[in-house]
Amino acid sequence: MLDERIKRELRAIVGEENFSDSLIDMISYSYDAMGSKGKPDCAVWVESAEQISEILKIANREGFPVTPRAAGTGICGMAVPVRGGLVMDVMKMNKVLEISVEDRVAVVQPGLVYADLQKKLAPLGFTLPTEPGSSIASTIGGNVATNAGGLRGAKYGVTKDYVLGLKVVLPDGRIMRTGTRTMKTSSGYDLTHLFVGAEGTLGVVTEIILKIHPLPQATTTAMGLFDSLEEAGRAVSQVMSSGVIPSVMEVMGRHLLEAINQNTNLNLPVVETMLLVETDGYTQAEADAQMTKVIEIFEKNNSFEVKWAKTAKERDDLWTARKSTYPVSARINNNIIVEDVTVPMSKLPDLFRGFEEIIDKYSLVVAMCAHAGDGNFHPLVAYDARDPEEVERVERAMDELFHLAIGLGGTLTGEHGIGLIKAGYMSLEHDPVALDLMRTLKKTIDPNNILNPGKMALEA
Repeated sequence: MLDERIKRELRAIVGEENFSDSLIDMISYSYDAMGSKGKPDCAVWVESAEQISEILKIANREGFPVTPRAAGTGICGMAVPVRGGLVMDVMKMNKVLEISVEDRVAVVQPGLVYADLQKKLAPLGFTLPTEPGSSIASTIGGNVATNAGGLRGAKYGVTKDYVLGLKVVLPDGRIMRTGTRTMKTSSGYDLTHLFVGAEGTLGVVTEIILKIHPLPQATTTAMGLFDSLEEAGRAVSQVMSSGVIPSVMEVMGRHLLEAINQNTNLNLPVVETMLLVETDGYTQAEADAQMTKVIEIFEKNNSFEVKWAKTAKERDDLWTARKSTYPVSARINNNIIVEDVTVPMSKLPDLFRGFEEIIDKYSLVVAMCAHAGDGNFHPLVAYDARDPEEVERVERAMDELFHLAIGLGGTLTGEHGIGLIKAGYMSLEHDPVALDLMRTLKKTIDPNNILNPGKMALEA
């Protein structure tokens, strides 16, 4: 517990209006979008790197944990204060500090919502193309913390591919800049990317230099319908090795399509599997030529219907369907788990086939979707947490999914992070030497283990 003496010091740094230890606020900060629980002792809303520095100096001196937090949209428990202590909310640090089209960079603060940055960039003809599924709510700081990907990862990559430099407050309060605003550098260790995906365990990011990308001039959108998830997986694998790189390649399964139709007026076809695909280019002819190749591959893999979006409304409806995945799936039952394994592209059919066997084995209802163009699979498991027997079946199924993905040469997480939920599986993916090095880095940078403790299995 943080005593009143420490709380007075915190108030003096951030101001009374930016400090809280009220029960209602502490309950609000005790969970993330996945519902993991851990109530803090107090919270501060920080507005500068200097404030963060002073707070971390106190935390080091007194030995209390600090959990950085932005929008709280994560679904792996990353922002949950499992050891109590202080939640450090960065949402007031939400400015676009600079946009330079000439240099192709944007400099932003961590509390800036991804969609708000896009609104600033679009009139200039530019974008940050990572586009996480939670883009209307998640922040750039959270994207950096988890190395978030998204709908356009197949062609445009993930957050780390666009982070050129950072301003970071280290656990001892020192303020450091990493990287540059140049398109490339080979000067010294790559400290910038040490903090990307570190889930707030090594430092608090206060400023981010991002590489921005020109908006595509033309796009084409289509959907392909399949009788099996495995056939759709084969089609995806063949498309991604054909020389065509779609900007979007998304899988949606039967239960998801049913849930979308029950909660919207989109009236999607209810089939075993739908593939939503988008191609883009400098001209419409370029985008259409790529789509023609994609559709040929769909048909070779038994797609029984392919439909091009001929109007802006048809295209928008397909995107609305995909982006409604989480809210509509959450209505299937009382609780939902959203998983996030990724495998090599050639192994997607094996992953899909194996997971279908797992859910049949445990009699689960799963709304399946995937950023299939980069091998990132997101099963959404709907269940009732009040039923211990059903909870046990879900846990066993997820355990088998993790082993299946790793056995196929994959990873536990493509974009959501490890956090609390998958910490116990780190040794499944990482060998003892790699884990030892991660723990050594954590201990070297944060010897008192004050920053986001209990996450990512970093404590031996």
